[in-house]
Amino acid sequence: MEHKILRAPLASFTDLLLDAVCMVDVDGRFVFVSAACERIFGYTQQEMVGMQMLDLVAPADRARTLAAARAIMDGHAQTHFENRYLRKDGRLVHIMWSARWSAADQLRVAVARDVSALKQAQAKQAALYAISEAVHAAQALPDLLSGLQHIIGEHLPAGTLSLALREEDGQPARQSSQADADAPAVHPPTPLAGLLCEEVLRSGTALQLPAERMAWLPAALQAAAGTTASSCLAVPLLASHGCIGALALQCTQDGAACTAQDQDLLQFVAKQLATAIERQQLQQRMHFMAMHDELTRLPNRRLFHDRLRTAFARAQRQQGRLSLLFLDLDHFKLVNDQHGHACGDLLLQAVAGKFKDCLRESDTLARLGGDEFVILVEHHTPDSDVVCIAQKIHVALAAPIQLGDGQQLPVAVSVGIAHYPEHGETMQQLLRHADRAMYDAKSRHAAS
Repeated sequence: MEHKILRAPLASFTDLLLDAVCMVDVDGRFVFVSAACERIFGYTQQEMVGMQMLDLVAPADRARTLAAARAIMDGHAQTHFENRYLRKDGRLVHIMWSARWSAADQLRVAVARDVSALKQAQAKQAALYAISEAVHAAQALPDLLSGLQHIIGEHLPAGTLSLALREEDGQPARQSSQADADAPAVHPPTPLAGLLCEEVLRSGTALQLPAERMAWLPAALQAAAGTTASSCLAVPLLASHGCIGALALQCTQDGAACTAQDQDLLQFVAKQLATAIERQQLQQRMHFMAMHDELTRLPNRRLFHDRLRTAFARAQRQQGRLSLLFLDLDHFKLVNDQHGHACGDLLLQAVAGKFKDCLRESDTLARLGGDEFVILVEHHTPDSDVVCIAQKIHVALAAPIQLGDGQQLPVAVSVGIAHYPEHGETMQQLLRHADRAMYDAKSRHAAS
């Protein structure tokens, strides 16, 4: 059977392809593009013909695109070259090229495939893995935030990324920012990004600038947005108990505008980040609760013994000194019986604050339980320093304690003191001596 060779214009075949076919001359101008180019690049065929190819390439990719073009013209075909182009609408698209040089025609002939969706999926997966690793590696929330900023800066390199995290007690958010991946140092956020984060924290919804209608935005944010040519996108960090922070991506003035893909990826990262931060905060709260008294927020018996063990070993090794002050409120049971346990709790909180005001930062104040407190004092020279602390405590409690409901309650405290090494060469001996000294003081108070 004789086969007929079908002959038709080149465009009639290439226009049926989902991938785009492009031809570029030695001067770098498009001389032919297929119909698929309009879907990928946003320009019509008529608009693209005659345009400089390099004008459409993202600025950050132009140098290596030129190097690849020179290699193709030297006879080295490219089959999987990737770069980014700016569409007519300002969006960024990831392109995979297969190209070779036609010496007879003096043209670069290339096929372009839009791989933006694939790159987006890869970025999401990479971000998820990186965030998961950062969560497991970080020992504290500041370490986690620092690691996550670098991860986000790597997967969203367009401009400056700012992170604002609301304090757990409802105070204004802490803010920091991460520049592009080539500048790993953390810088303060720009005024626009900071204001945008504040607005997202307030509203709990994503916000992009420039916006079509800005009349509803705060005046300060409108003013900041009006003085910059760059675009900015911010999304909330939504946890189970509400908005805990915000991420803001500010594109540089010479780069592309924030795109729908940027928002999608930023929201994905924000969701993972919020989950990671919430988990980290929960772990910190659980650890704090295990080592602190719930009522006074002071170290509990377990944490006190850990610190005492460390201080005792240090004193033995350095031939140093340490002292213990055992404190017990006098007649505290009467407060609970006559005024109720709620009033007793308020009194314990107020007394704990008075005790702390009499100490140095290096001293440890702990609540052992009930109305019993203990103070660990290190690195003092004369014993009179510790006696001075006890005197300060008595003076602080000389006046009645003012409670929140306007009620005033008188309170007194019995104090027992023990010094290392005079009163014991072991922790147990020192603790027993301080406890006995406290009960001796309480007996004297009861007899007077």
